[in-house]
Amino acid sequence: MKINLKSGVGELLFGMKEKDVQAVYGQPDSVYKDEDKNIIYIYNALKLRLTFYHDEDFRLGYIISSNPALEFAGQKIIGQKWPDVEKFAADNKIRDFVKENFDASDNYFNEDNWIIFQVEFDEVIKVELGAIINNKDEFEWKFR
Repeated sequence: MKINLKSGVGELLFGMKEKDVQAVYGQPDSVYKDEDKNIIYIYNALKLRLTFYHDEDFRLGYIISSNPALEFAGQKIIGQKWPDVEKFAADNKIRDFVKENFDASDNYFNEDNWIIFQVEFDEVIKVELGAIINNKDEFEWKFR
């Protein structure tokens, strides 16, 4: 599963509707609505959590994954040491991470690419990727 910065993960593209995602991965293992009326899909085997935004006609706008096959610029990253991933990211022109600490985990956020690496015990355990919002305050949907 390849992280495609600003676009999505694997075959998933920001802007897909539920039916488009189901055509790729089938029915999710569970579906629920969050407090903002967004629809959340959970795919257990793929270790994927997908958010379809209520205010955006239920387009796919956020992806969270802890899939061990997740790749960033050709390198698997789940379970890798954060300093190694950070250096690899910098080598691929992704710098300027903002660190936030939550109990035993740290989030490293890069706003330009709307990506968060969640790190626990100095290892990447999860990646969050969001659709990009342009300077007109509109989402840049990749799926048309």
